[in-house]
Amino acid sequence: MLNPTIARTVLDHALSLGADFADLFVERQQRQNLSTLLDQVENVQSGLEFGIGVRLVFGNKVLYGYTNQASADVLRDVVSKLAAKDRRDPVNTAVAFDYRIPTNHHLARAPLSADAALQAKIDFLRRADHAARHGSAQISRTMGFLMQREQQVEIFNSEGLHTADTRHYCRVGITAVAMDGDLQATGSENIGGLVGWELHEQDEPARLGEEARRQALVNLGAKPCPSGHMPVVIGNGFGGVIFHEACGHLLETTSVAKKASVFHDQMGEMIAHPAVSAVDDGTINNAWGSINIDDEGMETQHTQLIKAGRLTGFLVDRIGSQQTGFARTGSGRRESYRYAPASRMRNTFIEAGDDSFDDMIASMDKGIYAARMGGGSVQPGTGEFNFAVTEGYYVENGKIQYPVKAATLISTGPKVLKEISMVGPDLALACGMCGSVSGSIPTTVGQPALKVNNILVGGNA
Repeated sequence: MLNPTIARTVLDHALSLGADFADLFVERQQRQNLSTLLDQVENVQSGLEFGIGVRLVFGNKVLYGYTNQASADVLRDVVSKLAAKDRRDPVNTAVAFDYRIPTNHHLARAPLSADAALQAKIDFLRRADHAARHGSAQISRTMGFLMQREQQVEIFNSEGLHTADTRHYCRVGITAVAMDGDLQATGSENIGGLVGWELHEQDEPARLGEEARRQALVNLGAKPCPSGHMPVVIGNGFGGVIFHEACGHLLETTSVAKKASVFHDQMGEMIAHPAVSAVDDGTINNAWGSINIDDEGMETQHTQLIKAGRLTGFLVDRIGSQQTGFARTGSGRRESYRYAPASRMRNTFIEAGDDSFDDMIASMDKGIYAARMGGGSVQPGTGEFNFAVTEGYYVENGKIQYPVKAATLISTGPKVLKEISMVGPDLALACGMCGSVSGSIPTTVGQPALKVNNILVGGNA
């Protein structure tokens, strides 16, 4: 996408101004977004975008700018403006580019650039709507969405790196709304991956619609949730959002380097119950949060974060490595060329254990089964969180009794890690979008069903 001669000229200019390191992130992105209301198309958007991000490093200081133009003069001007207050005599010399293409572990058979397949996508969402609404008269409406994008990246740096990659993302889902007089409840289901439109072969639209309907009807008939400290079993899949938000961000060197994480000085220490092991793995074939290379050009990897309760790893980008001394983990990510990269999660999950779900439920006198989790809020640094339970059940005498509504789970990441005592074998992953200092990126959360011995449950019973 960018002439290597131009890239060499720009990076040489950066080094001539005294930069310790410089890199260029070239991006071309094609997007398509589709939304439906009931069985009608509500909105269709598509577009192309191109840009180049320029990063300069002077010691521990990072300077960043970007442009939509690929000319040598414009890029050199960006460099000059970034370095205006920090320029000095050269400290490094140029290194010849060594062009490397990473192995593609995430093939896409139906990329957006080959066929937009708009009608097929509309038909998919209509079938999901039909399954949701025609299964119950109480389903008043549905909202469907589909996004597909194709991101081409090319990376050059002053240490001689020249590499490129193409990433294909696709995600589709539906939300159902159930009504009973003045009462209203929702349910939703979605799938996604680092794939093309062949994603539709992985699941039936009818199942998405039926699952969204089931959740909505369960929630419509739910009773108020009791509150107080009690044991909770958290379901698999998106239940992992709590670990992602309340713990995962504290393991990124974005926080660790600034000592803004409670875990910054606890490497090798027991930070969780021995039943807990957790990883961040960017190598899972076609998973939503996977990548071949990160946005600094490093091949991704499997990173063990916690092993049997002990902290074993952080997520480390180039600057994080420079600041902390920990080895890079291929975790430098960004939303687009408009953002400098930072250490970010990929596919982050608690690993499977061998405790049965039935034993978890049977072990509770009075508690909650949080079958599905939703969004919430987290306090950076401490990991204090408040997360909504989107499908929950009251448990008494070791048996699930009835569905509950308006439940929230309140604790801190460090505390909840030590309260997990049982972990099941049913590991599942779920798609999400994660926002942080380098923008919003696709990430996967996940976990098996697990039991938290004691957590504050907010309710309105």
